[in-house]
Amino acid sequence: MTVSEKYYDEIFDFRGQWDMPSKCGLRIIRKAGKAFVIVTELYQDNPGTSVTYAGQSLACQICEAKGLNPAEIVYLECNPDTNSKLSFYDEEYFEVHFRHALPADYRLLDKTEVKELFNIV
Repeated sequence: MTVSEKYYDEIFDFRGQWDMPSKCGLRIIRKAGKAFVIVTELYQDNPGTSVTYAGQSLACQICEAKGLNPAEIVYLECNPDTNSKLSFYDEEYFEVHFRHALPADYRLLDKTEVKELFNIV
């Protein structure tokens, strides 16, 4: 399952769980005064922690590396379409809200929101 480069602008190296070297696809879209940080799961091309399990740590690492304020970003996780027959490999985008000492909140973006994000409408 190779992830198409259309999903990201760069490969971002990060420290995953237990400081495991990890990789994700990264795209930052600046729109309407916001920075949309989109991390993309790379599946077998990631030797370490998935973007979901890295969560808030990954968001903080990206903000530090890119000079972003964590309080001013919209953090999105992308599960890219890998053209698999298995439905859990279909393209999906989730907006993630991190909460102190609680599990993160995930909200699935609908197709219209995704199109608007990428100016496809």
